[in-house]
Amino acid sequence: MGSPSSNPGGASRVRSRALLGTAVLVVLVALAGLAAYLTRDGRSSSKAAVPTASSSSPSPSATSPSGSPSPRSHPRSLPAPPGTHDPIAFGNAAAEALWSYDTRAYSQADLLAALHGWLTTEAKYADPASVDALVPSPVLWKEMAANGQFATAKVNEGHFPDSFTQALQANPGTITQAYVYAVTVSGKQSIAWNGSPAGGAESRVTTLAVQCRPSRSCALAGVMPSVAP
Repeated sequence: MGSPSSNPGGASRVRSRALLGTAVLVVLVALAGLAAYLTRDGRSSSKAAVPTASSSSPSPSATSPSGSPSPRSHPRSLPAPPGTHDPIAFGNAAAEALWSYDTRAYSQADLLAALHGWLTTEAKYADPASVDALVPSPVLWKEMAANGQFATAKVNEGHFPDSFTQALQANPGTITQAYVYAVTVSGKQSIAWNGSPAGGAESRVTTLAVQCRPSRSCALAGVMPSVAP
């Protein structure tokens, strides 16, 4: 999805982002971009371009055979996290939710609240700012809603990055501190709007930090600023 207006995070957000990075660092020492994730103090590195009615970008929902959202697609409900203990299955679902939106069905604030429901309840590992950065700003959302814009996503596959797997194999016990896994997900996002039912589509790939403690279902910790293959 696209990115909102730039809003410098406060001290608490910077601290939570650093703590999340520290948790992932235990097993992701080889991940490219992790150092930037630990030291950044703004949201710009997390942001992605938000599609408007005249550009193309990815997101989930029913799609036509061509891969673009069906012009007759009904408004989608807000995304709810699945109850699973499989970090890859959860990562796939989270990526689909993050790449999807429907300005015809709910407000920008409603979508933000729903996506925050995917985050871990352990505040020191949760990075809501990295999620917020992927949601269009209220002003942009209003413009998109005027055009009936919506996005749908299709996930191709999810996997543990090689660097994560190698680090975990070298020291299996490190995962037991925070139970935070790196999951890289690839897929396609399609958008459509009034007057352009065919819309457009493009590939998407992202690396997510997913927390899966043995005692409860998986939850999202945050969105990494760079993709780990």
